[in-house]
Amino acid sequence: MTLTENGQRWEIDALVAELRELRLQSLESRHRREHPPKLPSRKVLSQIVDNLGAVLFPNRLGMPDLTDEGIDYFVGHTLDSLLRQLQRQIGLELQFVAEQQGLSLDTHSQATDITRQFAAQLPGVRQLIDSDIQAAYEGDPAARCADEVLVCYPGITAVIHHRLAHVLYELGLPLVARVISEVAHSATGIDIHPGAQIGESFFIDHGTGVVIGETAVIGRRVRLYQAVTLGAKRFDKDDNGILVKGHARHPIVEDDVVIYAGATILGRITIGHGSTIGGNVWLTHSVPPDSLVSQGQNRTEVFAGGGGI
Repeated sequence: MTLTENGQRWEIDALVAELRELRLQSLESRHRREHPPKLPSRKVLSQIVDNLGAVLFPNRLGMPDLTDEGIDYFVGHTLDSLLRQLQRQIGLELQFVAEQQGLSLDTHSQATDITRQFAAQLPGVRQLIDSDIQAAYEGDPAARCADEVLVCYPGITAVIHHRLAHVLYELGLPLVARVISEVAHSATGIDIHPGAQIGESFFIDHGTGVVIGETAVIGRRVRLYQAVTLGAKRFDKDDNGILVKGHARHPIVEDDVVIYAGATILGRITIGHGSTIGGNVWLTHSVPPDSLVSQGQNRTEVFAGGGGI
């Protein structure tokens, strides 16, 4: 028993026993009682991504008292620590999958190899994020400098998480990648599946309510506004009524497209390069390059150039 300050009893022992019984029942129903799953930690992965941001941008997201002489030491020391933590989280996912499949694998060496591959791609990730920051600065008249964009804009926070999560997704770690994406989703209201392919100079303005599905393909210099959805039109099922997973079901958005607030674009359709999709448009068919799709008049026009509306 545990006593409160005023002498009332919480009945902790009884609660612990009841929760234990419920936990064991759940494990039993999933045939996992002897091997309860150990999953990657959302809290640890959130800290890892925060530290990766500091490594990629030490002057702006790192320690405030860093000197020019100390930056490389800070980057190296932080990298070594966070990559060791990431290796352990990767190992947890690999072990979880191996147990589900009834396999016995050397997950430690596999996790080490994947972590090394991930680390090697960090310079490329930094270059992509630089292009995203520049696109946000050039695309928003309220942005006074690129530094403000990096530290203030939720769209950039979401994109940083996505760039890192996508690398891990491509390296065969969908669970770790999804956790990282959901950390950003919770913080920004922007939901980008780590499987989505996104080109350079990507800008999400304002951002709240944006949804980008797993198989979406987005080209270069694309700009989205708040509440845009790039989603699936339908969910196909197999002969047993089970959802078919993994097939391409989200839009392809080509280069230099602008999609305004509230637009919903569904299915494996293509938005041609240079097109503009107006606010609140509901679109389920492909449009050619340089199109202007207007909700108010419910029409699609082809126009010269790729400007706004």
